[in-house]
Order: sequence, then structure tokens, then C-alpha cells
Amino acid sequence: MAKIKTAYFCQSCGFSSPKYLGRCTSCGEWNTMVEEVLAKEEPEKGNWKFTSSGTPRTANKPKTLTEITTQERYRIVTEDDELNRVLGGGIVPGSLVLIGGEPGIGKSTLMLQIALSLKDYTILYVSGEESEQQIKMRAERMQYVNDKCYILNETSTDNIFRQIELTEPDIVIIDSIQTLNSPLIESGAGSVSQVKECTAELMKFSKESDTPVIMIGHITKDGGLAGPKVLEHMVDTVLQFEGDRHMTYRILRTTKNRFGSTSELGIYEMQGTGLRQVSNPSEILISQREEDLSGITIAAMLEGNRPLLIEIQSLVSVATYGTPQRTSNGFDSRRTQMLLAVLEKRGGFRLGTQDVFLNIAGGLKVEDPAIDLAICVSIVSSYEDISVPSSCCFAAEVGLGGEVRAVNRIENRISEAEKLGFKKIFVSKYNLKGLDTKQYKIDIFAASKLEEVFSELFG
Repeated sequence: MAKIKTAYFCQSCGFSSPKYLGRCTSCGEWNTMVEEVLAKEEPEKGNWKFTSSGTPRTANKPKTLTEITTQERYRIVTEDDELNRVLGGGIVPGSLVLIGGEPGIGKSTLMLQIALSLKDYTILYVSGEESEQQIKMRAERMQYVNDKCYILNETSTDNIFRQIELTEPDIVIIDSIQTLNSPLIESGAGSVSQVKECTAELMKFSKESDTPVIMIGHITKDGGLAGPKVLEHMVDTVLQFEGDRHMTYRILRTTKNRFGSTSELGIYEMQGTGLRQVSNPSEILISQREEDLSGITIAAMLEGNRPLLIEIQSLVSVATYGTPQRTSNGFDSRRTQMLLAVLEKRGGFRLGTQDVFLNIAGGLKVEDPAIDLAICVSIVSSYEDISVPSSCCFAAEVGLGGEVRAVNRIENRISEAEKLGFKKIFVSKYNLKGLDTKQYKIDIFAASKLEEVFSELFG
């Protein structure tokens, strides 16, 4: 019997120490060091690190670049266009994908839906959180039938690899990585050492067998992926499933992707039968209203490579209490303060005694500076109580001097506005360089100062 060895691991960053520390010397967090057992057992059959006879697999030999042969990598294209876009065109064979999100947001629903929709591939769906009966109930609610999708209720990596060798799946889905435990580590499931070891075994299996593995991960109360930070470094792709679980819409973002862009996103709507793809999100982000209201404008923004038209809502009223309130939902509050200062200094609007409330409709969080002009117009519209025509939209940044600055990829923004039936779009005149305005049916109003926009809209 080998001597039992223990070490202390930081549950926040994964730093290890042979003795207990009140404060982690790596990340500076207090009371995060937890003792874990490091005693290794003899390797068992079935583990991917070893052959069926229990002997280690043959080690790889170094090669020069001229000796390495390359071939065009195909992708597994799913029926979910939103997931294909986020992954860069589909699932890459041999890739390790990690998807995280809040409890109840729909991670398991999305993965089971993908597994059941791939009827031409053999899928092994491994669940350590739900029973087989619970998964079947969800599948019946989705009204999907797939005889090539196998459900395995297991948490031991040893048993999982045995079943993988028997079923030979094309895709493996793990729900979730925090529930797995390796017999090579004696600490409990979800600990730093277990998460690292299980991920390393799955990564080795994925790369050697060219089988894609999709893992669901938990998140912390701060919104980050639970477990050591090295977990995100080990995988090829990190997806984040966001949204308010009390609302119907969900957003799938990419924070890391070795096989594609990290600026794409997918939008879903949660329904009783599962997640529905939203192919045209601009229509759901713009509310249908029968009459024009003050304080409402439409901005043409870019979320990754995808143009979206969103609704900006502002409410300006006299401050009831001593200090005026500045509240913004879905937009940086510091940038809102900056735009208010520009309107007061350069535009002459007395907003110092006004409460200002700003909201991005649809629950989106926007960082694109191209919505600056729409925000300024929305605030002035509410302040003057003059509505902005619903056929107008805006795409420009606002500088500290009150100038209307150019934004990138203006062609995509104009095309999206024209496709949705808008009659007029306000842009910076510096965006007109090299732009063929005759190809658009929409009226393009170019301005260099905020005063020009306000004069056009409010007289």
C-alpha cells in the first residue's frame, strides 16, 4: 500500500501547497485552501491512458514540420445553425468543448437537443446529474427520436471509457465535468484535482481517437466557470450560455475558440418543447408599438460579426430628491455619465437636475460604441418630450467634443436596417468615404456634429 500523500489546493485558482495557507499566495483569496488526497492507485483496465491489457499506450515520437502531414478538416454540421455559427461552422473532430452557464439556463436541454437531432451520428450522452428516466422525460417533451443516441448514467471515468470502447461513438457529451471522478485520484468529485484529471483523460481520448467531446461545466456565484482556471486553458472551445432564466431568450457566446472566431453569438428562445433558434433577432429586440413615444430610438449594432437592431429606451424626469439618479440597464453606466456630460457641455441641455434612466430592450448587454448616437438622441427625445420617427435608426459613436465619429462595418449595419424596412439611418459623414450610397434604398443622413442630428430630428 502506497503512503497516502495529501496537498492543499486553492478552490479559486487551483494553486497547490504542501501545507495549509490562510490566504492563497497565487490569487490572494482567503480561506480557499482545501486538503485533497494525492495517493495514486494502480492503473485499471478501461482507462484511456492504458490499453485493454493494462499497459501504457505507446508514447509519441517527435517529428519535424516537414514530416507532419496535414489534411483538410471537415466539421460535423448540426441542424442547429446558431451552434454552427458560434463554433465557426460546426463541431471539429477531436475538439474538446466546454459550455457553462447558470443553473436552469438550459445547458442540458441544448446538449440533449443537439444529441437527438444528429441522426447520422452515434452519440453517447453521459449524465452524472440526472437519471435515465429524467432524460427520457425531457426527450419526450422535445418530441425527438434518435436510436443512435445512447444515454449513460455514470460518473466514473473508468466505466465511461469502457462503454466508449463498446459503443464507439462519433460524439461524446459529458453532463457535467464536475460530477466525474477518476479512480487515479482519491479526492471527491468536483475538487480541483479531480476536474483536472478527468479533463486531461477526456482530452487525451479526444485527441487520440479524433472524437469530439462536449463538456457541460458549472459556474461560480461570480459567473466564472467553476474549477481551476487551467480547465479553460486545456479545452479548445469555451462557450457561455447566458440569459435570465425568468425570460425566454438565451444567448450563446464564445469566449475561446481555437477553430474559429470568438466574436460570434447565437440566440435561442426557450419554449415548452425545447430551445428554438432565433434566425432574425432584430425583430424580437424591437418592440411593436402602435404610436411613437418619446425617449425610444433604434440603434444598429454589431454583436461579433452579426448586425442587430436594438431598441434604446430613456426616461428623463425632474429629480425628486437632492441627488439626480443615473441608472442604466445593459450599458456601461460610466459611459452613460460621459454621454450626459457631452450633452450638457456641448448641447446645452440642463440634465444636472434630471433623473436619467436608460434601458436596452430585450435584456441585452451592449458594449458596441456605435449605439452612442442612439442613446444621445433617446435622452434628448425624452428630455424635450418629442418622439423620434420609428422609421429612423442610428449607427455612430459620439466623442467628447460632441463630434459624430465613424464606426466599423457600416455597410452591414445599413443593409440590416434596410432589410428590416427602416427609411432613414443617421451615420457619421466620415463613414461615407468609399461607400457607394446609391446601392441602398434607405436614406442615409451623414452628420459630423450632434447639433446637425438634433436639428434634423427636432428642428
